[in-house]
Amino acid sequence: MKRSRDTIVVNATVEMSTRSLQDIVSMAKALTGRDHKGHYHVDTAEVVNQMISRFLQEKDFASYVRKQENYDGLFGPGEVIC
Repeated sequence: MKRSRDTIVVNATVEMSTRSLQDIVSMAKALTGRDHKGHYHVDTAEVVNQMISRFLQEKDFASYVRKQENYDGLFGPGEVIC
């Protein structure tokens, strides 16, 4: 996926359902297929990265983070998330 000039790469830990990860791996294998020895050559971690990045761009994550109500429950008084 091509990045625009106003983006950066952020490495983060993301919680997702195991079913979502299974679906991504299955789809990546189906789309790439096996080589002549029957092995798959696909970086599924990179596929997850690309899928999440595409989702954030297409679903307008930039607008989502500008709304204070979307931060409800993330911070307690004086709390720092570590």
